[in-house]
Amino acid sequence: MSSSEPAHTVDSQLVSKESIRRRESQIVLSDWGDRFCRSWLPENPDRVLILIHGYGEHCGRYDEMAMYFAQRGFAVHAYDQAGHGRTTGARGHVDRFDRLPEEVARFVELIGLDHPGLPITLLGHSMGGLVVAGTAVLHHPPVDRIVLSGALLELAGGGLRQTLSLAAAKVLSLIAPRLGISAGLDSAGLSRDPEVVRRYEEDPFVKDRMTTRFAAGMNQMLDRVAGAAGRVERPILIMHGGQDPMSAPSGSERFYAGLAGPIAKESALKIYSELRHEIFNEPEREAVWQDMLAWLDHGRR
Repeated sequence: MSSSEPAHTVDSQLVSKESIRRRESQIVLSDWGDRFCRSWLPENPDRVLILIHGYGEHCGRYDEMAMYFAQRGFAVHAYDQAGHGRTTGARGHVDRFDRLPEEVARFVELIGLDHPGLPITLLGHSMGGLVVAGTAVLHHPPVDRIVLSGALLELAGGGLRQTLSLAAAKVLSLIAPRLGISAGLDSAGLSRDPEVVRRYEEDPFVKDRMTTRFAAGMNQMLDRVAGAAGRVERPILIMHGGQDPMSAPSGSERFYAGLAGPIAKESALKIYSELRHEIFNEPEREAVWQDMLAWLDHGRR
């Protein structure tokens, strides 16, 4: 499966929006404080979707997408990662980047206990895609399927290349680990939808700041994960915007090419030629969600 355009299909019977229960809570995933958690819960879910957000943002930006999948029977769960959103602590900082995939693995475990027997899909966007890929190759979480969106598997422009490739970041992370730097992200590269860009720029929980410790750790994780696709043990859908100025689509293509044979046969790569970084926030987003849903449904047959 490799295509440049989103598919368009008609949904069958949906759960009403009014019946979806939204829940906010705090969850402990490690010894480094609580994480702010959101859930979107239909009355009788038949599967689970876990969303892991990207750099500088938070899980609340996925409300529309979460509702789409909750209406279709998914219990949807997400949380603000360390240094992000409404989770307490310094913005854009973590003591060690390995903690992020470790916490994803723990979150999967806890959510699985809440929904015993239901299949779990683990989805990561951008930096969250890197974290999910790291979780997959380092911790092998008990999920059924994995989805990556605009995953940070290779640096593009958009500020990240300059920020993360600085050799000084590794040195500074040792002597000044909390020194803050900006990735200099161009918000116009997120989406062709001006309303999405406006909301992003005005969101008080969006912060373009990372510490030198965070930057160095992210860069190291990228190096560890980029060539480790052969260790993925679950079918994976890799989605990317062809006009993504922040995470290079070639990183997703290379990761897909590195999957082991049996897993590759059950996996898929989908590059949307005209879409930017946030394919789930582009004008065609519902068609992109439908593509993802169709792949997940195909895997159930």
